[in-house]
Amino acid sequence: MSAAQPFNHDVSRDHTLDACFLGPYGENDTLLEKMLVEFLRDHVYWRRNFHPEDPPAIGTGAAHHPDYLAFESRMRRELHQLSAALKKSVPFHSPRYIGHMASDLLLPGLAAQMLTLPYNPNNVSEDAAPVTVDMEVQAGLQLARMLGYPHDPAQDACAFGHLTSGGTLANYQALRLALALKAFPVALRAAQVPDLDLPHDDWTAFNLAQADGITLLTAWQGWLAAQTPAERVRWLQRVERERIEQRGLVGFFAAHPDLKLPLVLAPVTAHYSWSKGVKLLGLGRDQLELLPTDGMRLDGAALRDTLERCAREHQPVLMCVSVLGGTEYGTIDPIDQVLAAREASRGRGLDFAVHVDAAWGGYLATVFRHEDGSLRTRDEVAADYVQFPTPAVHAAFAALGNTDSATVDPHKLGYLPYGSGAFVCRDHRAMALLAERADYVFHGGTPKDYLARYRSLGQFIPEGSKSGAAAAAVYVTHKVLPLDHAHFGALPRATVRAAETFHARAQRFALELADGVHALVPFAPDSNLVCLALNPRGNTSVATANAFVRALHDELRCDPRQPLQTKEFFGSVTSLRADMLGTAQTARIFAALGLDPASFVADDDRLLILRHTLMNPFLIDHENGISYIDRYFDFLARRVHSLLATTAVPP
Repeated sequence: MSAAQPFNHDVSRDHTLDACFLGPYGENDTLLEKMLVEFLRDHVYWRRNFHPEDPPAIGTGAAHHPDYLAFESRMRRELHQLSAALKKSVPFHSPRYIGHMASDLLLPGLAAQMLTLPYNPNNVSEDAAPVTVDMEVQAGLQLARMLGYPHDPAQDACAFGHLTSGGTLANYQALRLALALKAFPVALRAAQVPDLDLPHDDWTAFNLAQADGITLLTAWQGWLAAQTPAERVRWLQRVERERIEQRGLVGFFAAHPDLKLPLVLAPVTAHYSWSKGVKLLGLGRDQLELLPTDGMRLDGAALRDTLERCAREHQPVLMCVSVLGGTEYGTIDPIDQVLAAREASRGRGLDFAVHVDAAWGGYLATVFRHEDGSLRTRDEVAADYVQFPTPAVHAAFAALGNTDSATVDPHKLGYLPYGSGAFVCRDHRAMALLAERADYVFHGGTPKDYLARYRSLGQFIPEGSKSGAAAAAVYVTHKVLPLDHAHFGALPRATVRAAETFHARAQRFALELADGVHALVPFAPDSNLVCLALNPRGNTSVATANAFVRALHDELRCDPRQPLQTKEFFGSVTSLRADMLGTAQTARIFAALGLDPASFVADDDRLLILRHTLMNPFLIDHENGISYIDRYFDFLARRVHSLLATTAVPP
């Protein structure tokens, strides 16, 4: 640690971030150590004061027994070996790490999780987690507010969110809920429930808007409650027999032959978790239709054409997925256009859920929110940046509150420990369709009070057991740094500014090395993720360009066989494929790089590019006058020159 320096009151920058992390150099070690010791002692006092009349179960002399000492010795040896092995880990904390979607951890979340772990709460229900299950439900409301969803539990149509192991499970939960809500009106028709305003055919029932489906669900619940106990049981069983959750996909669609299996529409840039999700749900990979993009953003015209085709063919659509910050390129889909396309599609009798996969970009929404939760104008947001946000990006974030559900990963841009993803739906009442019964865990009927209802959290979520410590980390972090531009927004603001600096420096790099390589940022960054494509000048072969980038990446990736200190920087790679780019974008990028698209080979139709995730808020170190972005490009220039000397360009 460096010697303590007096605070300079003349420095105008925001120093809040200085207290947020352990720090690239471990600068806040004393702060974290002090908190951990304080709360470990507090935990021990809690144990001792639970029933202080009970005698200690472990005798005071036990620590001197040979068996005790032998166990301690084995434990210390294994922990020392673990500690040594972990020194080969990737240095996510360092500004020299600009690879995957990982960075240093926020101190409030890290401390809250470590503080909670000895209590070991299981957020399946309040019986196993009387404190942290409430925190998880509250964290869901915090995220709902950030997204622009209704977040007041006193409102009937309040949102609901819960934590997951990651974005993959959150996306799967979105599929489950959308299918349950789509199929339920069909089940009511099949059960011939009287006195409800039911759709006149299965196609109409399967294509109710989500709001109308929820209205029908609440009407059914009200009608059922008005019946005698015996009739209530009879009608409940009758409807349950017709539900897709009871019949399964095969039985349900066999009973309704006029309905086809629904499609899930997603951009070709969508995360592979969507392929996993349709398989897990039983729909099958054939039902996932990937749509073309325009500049790696969902092509609104292609979506409209697809929906017109589906309406003509009577092909149901379960969901359209929009990506808010693609994990490969950081691009933002036009969510406003997706909602407009759905509105037009409703006129043709075709409706579907709109889900936003904001696993990466969800927390960027904080820079678009005032402290009261209202939306900031584009001019208000843009005042902090050079180009961000474009009108299209602002429109996408402004439309978030009108979508049906979203995935957000606190363990990505929330700077919290793995695994803490999150699923959030706009109207919690739909969650009743996912409820399970497990009498040994959940007791009594369904409470009407919002918070009381979800204290039996395991009824509504895919997991049966889940960490309460992760919920504490998310909730406490959001309390310390509320999800608005003035608080949490300081983090993404610093990283988006770094991305703008990185983009400008990449363009300068391209000019400086123009004699030796073609260098191109293929897509202007929508967020804090910037890619860089490289090709030796004079080369037209994709294979040679890929070998060149692969050799650069070898200098940028973790190698456990070498000390970490041998690496100057850490980065990652991704790829561009012609089927993802489309004809026009492929022609543009390949022309700028001097490549021949015909040099793609059948078994490897991708172009490797460097990918930089700019999460670390200390990439520009104002304290010491260091730009790690400049240092990176200096390093990259040296490596490029070195490689060019050994790279044979095909004639």
